[in-house]
Amino acid sequence: MRLISWNIQWCRGCDGQVSPARIRKVARDMADFDLLCLQEVARNYPDLAGSSGENQYETLAGLFSDYTVVQGVAMDVLAVGGDRREFGNAIITRLPILQVFRRLLPWPADPSVPSMQRSAVEVVLDTPSGPLRVTTTHLEYYSAKQRSAQVEALRELQIEAAGHAAAPVPVKETGPFRTVPRPASGILTADFNFPPDDALHGHLQSPLAPGVPVYRDAWQLRHPGKPHAPTLGVHDKEQWPGPPFACDFIFVTEDLAHRVEDVVVNGATDASDHQPVLLVLRD
Repeated sequence: MRLISWNIQWCRGCDGQVSPARIRKVARDMADFDLLCLQEVARNYPDLAGSSGENQYETLAGLFSDYTVVQGVAMDVLAVGGDRREFGNAIITRLPILQVFRRLLPWPADPSVPSMQRSAVEVVLDTPSGPLRVTTTHLEYYSAKQRSAQVEALRELQIEAAGHAAAPVPVKETGPFRTVPRPASGILTADFNFPPDDALHGHLQSPLAPGVPVYRDAWQLRHPGKPHAPTLGVHDKEQWPGPPFACDFIFVTEDLAHRVEDVVVNGATDASDHQPVLLVLRD
């Protein structure tokens, strides 16, 4: 299984041009991927730099017509004229989707800095190795308080999923109560907005409840002792004038660790201010 995670900055490249088609090309050139986990997808936000307010969820669905696009909207606000403005994440997959969960992450008040609502979108996929959860999200940039609360929420969601796997609800064959598998095994991708030496990076991998598989940084599993390849500030020196660094990670639950075949950061593309990350997972 091949998975790409990428903060696409509303499809805006370092040249200032918004191009969903370019995002598609870069992803396709990287790998014959099964999943594409995206952060910063916009609909009807003409005030974003380079954007005309295009519906990027709709455009991406057209560009990836052989895939399913799962929306993970975080911001949903009223625009002039009564239309909606949406901003958030997306999972694009060609694997069968057994179930989708869309959740708003904690957003505790922090009047000291600007911030926005964040979301996590989770899909339960039918894979050759059995059901697998994949979650993508984008944590708060400005507020450390909110970012910390969001990490705690992601840890609680892992505990919740493991609980469902260990003690499934009574079976019902019809209607919304029909049982759908939700395994403890999962992959978590995001622009986490913290570097690998941040305490939250370690905390996300710290022990959970007894019997619950913890998350492990896939890069560190594949490249032990090697610093993370930078994923931000590589090409865009206007927004990120300092040294480039990593803040886009892919975590796998520890029971999947032996299946991590490769983790690669595409450092060449300037189709966003972030670099895409590829995970190859053995079946």
